Amino acid sequence: MAGTFTLRVVSPEGQVVKEEVEFAVLPGESGELGILPNHAPLIAGLQVGVMRYTANSSVRKLAISGGFVEVGDNKATVLADTAEPGDMIDLARALAAKERAEKRLSQRTPEVDVRRAEYALRKAVARINAAEGDAGRR
Repeated sequence: MAGTFTLRVVSPEGQVVKEEVEFAVLPGESGELGILPNHAPLIAGLQVGVMRYTANSSVRKLAISGGFVEVGDNKATVLADTAEPGDMIDLARALAAKERAEKRLSQRTPEVDVRRAEYALRKAVARINAAEGDAGRR
């Protein structure tokens, strides 16, 4: 193994991940952030998307809905609003949430909160992408 760093992902529900990893890619506010062992210190905002990381040569995915990452001293700590491992996501439920959000956005009545519907759509798509990528691990 070329090198590892400690990845820790925490959400309001508690610790989701804590393990030694070789690589991580996070959905940063300005694009994807790649983290390798001995990365320079960094604090960055995260957006809704799929976080992926490699541990023991196996790629794993998490759907996250924003937060922050802090990198330093060969550790990366993600403080996520929500974080769901791809292998724990109910794909049928995520697909239904995507359809509901798309329906709300297509109607555009005065009662529809467009920002909330767009956020729900982004979150559902992230959950679907994380779940489909981990379907083989179930």
